[in-house]
Amino acid sequence: MSSQIKNCFASQESLQSEKNKSIELTPNSINFSVSPEGEEFPLPESDEYAEEFKRVKDLVDKAREEGKEIVVVMGVGFVGAVMAAIIADTKDENGNYSKFVIGCQRPSTRSYWKIPLLNRGQSPVKSEDKEVDEIIKRCVLETKTLVATYTNECLKLADVVVVDIQCDYVKCELGNVRTGEADMAALEASMKIIGENICPDCLVLIETTVAPGTTEFVALPLLKKAFQKRGINSTPLLAHSFERVMPGRDYVASVRDFWRVCAGCTDEARVKVEKFLSEVINTKDYPLTIMDRPIESETAKIVENSYRATILAFLNEWSLFSERNGVDLIKVINAIKMRPTHSNIIFPGPGIGGYCLPKDGGLGYWSYKHILGFEDGDEVFKITPTAIDVNDTRALHVAELTRDALRNMGHYIAGADVLVCGASYRQDVGDTRYSGSEIVVRKLTEMGAEMRVHDPYVDHWYEMENQDTYPASGQSWKRFFRNQDGLAELKIESDFSTAINDIEALILAVPHKEYLNFEPETIVKMAGGPIAVIDCFGMLSDEDIRRYFELGCEVKALGRGHIQQIKKEVQKRKLQQNS
Repeated sequence: MSSQIKNCFASQESLQSEKNKSIELTPNSINFSVSPEGEEFPLPESDEYAEEFKRVKDLVDKAREEGKEIVVVMGVGFVGAVMAAIIADTKDENGNYSKFVIGCQRPSTRSYWKIPLLNRGQSPVKSEDKEVDEIIKRCVLETKTLVATYTNECLKLADVVVVDIQCDYVKCELGNVRTGEADMAALEASMKIIGENICPDCLVLIETTVAPGTTEFVALPLLKKAFQKRGINSTPLLAHSFERVMPGRDYVASVRDFWRVCAGCTDEARVKVEKFLSEVINTKDYPLTIMDRPIESETAKIVENSYRATILAFLNEWSLFSERNGVDLIKVINAIKMRPTHSNIIFPGPGIGGYCLPKDGGLGYWSYKHILGFEDGDEVFKITPTAIDVNDTRALHVAELTRDALRNMGHYIAGADVLVCGASYRQDVGDTRYSGSEIVVRKLTEMGAEMRVHDPYVDHWYEMENQDTYPASGQSWKRFFRNQDGLAELKIESDFSTAINDIEALILAVPHKEYLNFEPETIVKMAGGPIAVIDCFGMLSDEDIRRYFELGCEVKALGRGHIQQIKKEVQKRKLQQNS
C-alpha cells in the first residue's frame, strides 16, 4: 500500500476546524437542509425558537396531565430515531401509554431535515424492517406520543434524557488504526448543553458507543461543572447502556427485544436506569445485566465488537493460505461448523463493514492512553489494532484479484468496465457504512477501471455521492486514494440487465439473496461475452466455477485456491475434445 495510505496529521488543524463546525447547535447562515430524497427544508430562524419551545411545552404539559414521563432523545439518526419510537410505544401495566418522547436534532444543513420528516410520521432511517416505518407513524400520528424538535430548551422539560449523539473514531491512515483519534466533540458539546438545561433529578442515559471511561471521566465532570454554574449541589444522575442495533429485517427487535447492559455513576442513577430500561425494552425475555461502573458497560461493548472483528480478521491469513495452496476455505469452514462449539465461524468476505466493528477497538486503544493515561498502549494492544487494520485493507486484495483475472484474459484493468454487485456491508441490508465494497471501488478507480455498482437494497451511496462532506468534511475514505473525484457521479444501477451489459469483470461483493442463484450462461449472455468473475463470499458452487471456465471466463475468489484445479480440469477436457 503506497498511494492509498496517507498520513493526515498535517491537516489536523483543518480537521479540528471541521469538528467545531459539526458540533454547532445554533442556527447557521445556510438556508436549507436537504433530505436524501432531495426535498428542501428551510432552517429555522432565530425568532422561531420561542414559538417552537411553546409548541413543545404545550404538548408536554398535556402529557404530564395524563401521567406520562417525559423523555428527550438527543440525536435521531440510525439508533436514536428507532429508540425514540420504542420508548414512545411503551405502555404501563394497565395498557396505557406511559411515555411522551421528544426527539431532538440540531438544526444543521446536514441533519435538520429529520425533524420535519419525523413530525410527519416518516422515518428518517431507511430499513428493510417494515416495523420501523410502522412504529414511527403510529407514535407520531396515532398515539401522539412522539414529537421532534430542534430547540435544546426541550431538555428543561425532561425526566429522562437518552443520548444518541455519534462518537466516531477518525482514522488518519488506512491500515493503521493506532494513528487515529476519537472524535468526541459533538458528544462533549451535547453534555454541556444537557447540564445547562436539565432538572437536577433528570436521568441522563448515554447509549452511544464511547471510549471506555467517557461516562465517568468526561461526561460526568462536564455535567457537574454545568450544575455548579447553576448553583446545583447534587450529583448528576448519569448512566450508560450501549445499544446492539442490527440493521436489517429485525431492526426494531434488535433494540427492543435484545439483551442490554447498563451501569450508573451513582446508586441512584443505577436504580433509575434499571427501572427505565425495564419499562421500555423487553427485559422479561432478555434480562438486563447491571454492571458496577459505567466503564465496565463501556468496555463490554468495545470488547464485544473487538472480539467479533478479531475472529473475522483471523480468517484473512487462512484465506490467503488457501488461495496459494489449492485449498477451498469455504469447504474448510463448513466442515469446522459441524462442531457445535465452532458453529459461528464466518467467512469475512472483502471486509467487515458496518458502523461498529471497524472502529470500536480503536476507541479502546485510544482511551487507554488519552482518557486513562497509560503510555504502554502499543505493548498492551497487539491483537485488536491488527485485526482492525487487516479488516480495513482486506478489500485491496479483491482489486488485485480483479486485475489478475483480467490480465489472464488479455485485458488491462485501466479502462476496464467493472460491475460490483453489492454496495452494502452485509447481505440483504441497505447499510453502506464502511463497506468493503467501498474500498474495492476506490482502489479499482485508482487503478483506472470504469466502475458500475448494483445493489437491490441501496438507492444512494452517500459515501460516493457526497464524498467531500460524508460522513464529515475531510473524513471520507476518498482521502486515502488518488483519482477519486469522478466517484461523486457514481450512481447505484437499479436495473441489473443495464448494469451488466458489456462489462469485462463482475465482482460478487455481497451475498444478497438476489445474487445467489446466478446462472453462468445467463450472466455471460447478459454481459455480451466471457468476463472475469471475482467471488468475494464463496457464492459460487464448484459447478458454477466450472461452467464459467467452460464459457471462456476467468474466475478468481477470496480463499478458494481450488479454483485453479478446476480450471486445469476444464482446459484438459477441452484439449482432449479437440484432439
